[in-house]
Amino acid sequence: MKTILVPTDFSAPAHNAASYALNLAKNIRAGVTLCHAIKVPSEAPMAAQVPWPLEDYASLKEEADQELKHLSVTLRHEVPFEKIASGREFIGTHSATGEVMDVIRNTVEDQKCVMVVMGMSGEGAVSRFFLGSNTQEIINKATFPVLLIPVEARFRPIFKIAFATDLSRGDIELIHSVASLAYYFNAELLIAHITDDKFETGDDKRKVDEFLKEVTCKANYPKIYYKHIKSIDVMHGLDWLSEHGVIDMLVMVHRRLSPLGQLLGFSYTQKLSHHIEIPLLMLPEGLPAVHF
Repeated sequence: MKTILVPTDFSAPAHNAASYALNLAKNIRAGVTLCHAIKVPSEAPMAAQVPWPLEDYASLKEEADQELKHLSVTLRHEVPFEKIASGREFIGTHSATGEVMDVIRNTVEDQKCVMVVMGMSGEGAVSRFFLGSNTQEIINKATFPVLLIPVEARFRPIFKIAFATDLSRGDIELIHSVASLAYYFNAELLIAHITDDKFETGDDKRKVDEFLKEVTCKANYPKIYYKHIKSIDVMHGLDWLSEHGVIDMLVMVHRRLSPLGQLLGFSYTQKLSHHIEIPLLMLPEGLPAVHF
């Protein structure tokens, strides 16, 4: 059975993301694993010189497992679900000691998770997981789909998913993957291409036609549409799409930063995550095909 991983620090944003993930899992016939990374206070002065007692490790893990169990019970009451025929638990739990990114990556690999669902704080930045791990590391290092859930977002039927693209050929395989998610909801999949006013030439239009032809052949999904959005820049176009596009989920490809992007520190995906009000699905560039 497919599995969705939900990292949690037991905060309100993380709880909201877990609730969203459970509703999503019911619709795509997947299970959910609640995951917590146990962080020992290694940042404390002299921590490297002071051995951490094994009994304290055991105590921290027992406490984390109890919290995960309590969260699981709470979510079962909030999101009713039918018993899985295979006998496997719909909600599983997992805790491990380590940095949050390492714990997430290892759990995704071990359980073959199709997606990670994480909460965002009220300000839009991903909540401060486990003593301050930040958004940038998770987005930059993820090799799997990451769905970011704003704190005010509640699960609702997905009628339209927008995939923002710059017409890179690598996006075609990813659009095919997103089509497999849209299928469960019979949702429209909008291919949104954002440009400035200079996009008018015949060569540009031919590039669009060729891209859409390949998408149609690859995805084989009947409800794919195309929209060209002109804006002063990509960031404003993404803002307009998320606020006025009447969409239930926005999908973006997170590309490796250029040297200038690395200097500035943020990609479009990271900038948008600071104020978006709808779920944002981030797909790392070069991600192999995923069947949701």
